[in-house]
Amino acid sequence: MSEGTILLVEDHDEIAELIRFYLEREGFTLVHATSGEEGLELLAHRKPRAVLLDLGLPGMDGIEVARIIRSRSDVPIVMLTARDSETDTIIGLEVGADDYVTKPFSPREVVARIQAVLRRSEDRPVHKDVCSIAGFTVDSGRREVVTPSGETVRPTAREFDLLWYLCDHAGLVLSRSQILEAVWGYDYFGETRTVDVHVRQLRKKLDGFPIETIWGVGYKVEPS
Repeated sequence: MSEGTILLVEDHDEIAELIRFYLEREGFTLVHATSGEEGLELLAHRKPRAVLLDLGLPGMDGIEVARIIRSRSDVPIVMLTARDSETDTIIGLEVGADDYVTKPFSPREVVARIQAVLRRSEDRPVHKDVCSIAGFTVDSGRREVVTPSGETVRPTAREFDLLWYLCDHAGLVLSRSQILEAVWGYDYFGETRTVDVHVRQLRKKLDGFPIETIWGVGYKVEPS
């Protein structure tokens, strides 16, 4: 049975063919673009379930592509990054990517990341609960936050999942590993930096929301 279409934006044909082999073995169909412009065109016409995006593209780079994709769609994005591009990786997460894999990578890891982001994005339960903390109203049905001043803020899908998890466990200290397992849906291969990036984004968007850093452990939200 087909698992649907994955869009790969990658300018190296050898890497693309390796990824194609492993994804198609799992039942996915791969469409391949070699540039950001071509990738955006295929996104519009093929409606993929997820995008696998190389950040080191020629011309329009992967960060700009991710920014444009996120302005148009909530499709899950998994980035392919070089080991020495930490800054680009963080920026990519900040503009809305859901996950990343560093090169050189295991093709099986790429498949695992794709499957995980699909589970999280498509099997997410619909809640009708509302959480009120420090004057903020977090509405899990609408997936939006109303600030104390009355402004409505709509975080990215992953940011909201993280926010809701923290709110739903208000008063508890949650380790980064706990958060990764609950919000990202699987063992994140020991990588916890992405939690910090998403918390930082939430703090920017929700100025004054009480996410407390517990040094050496993780995070906590104090209940009202």
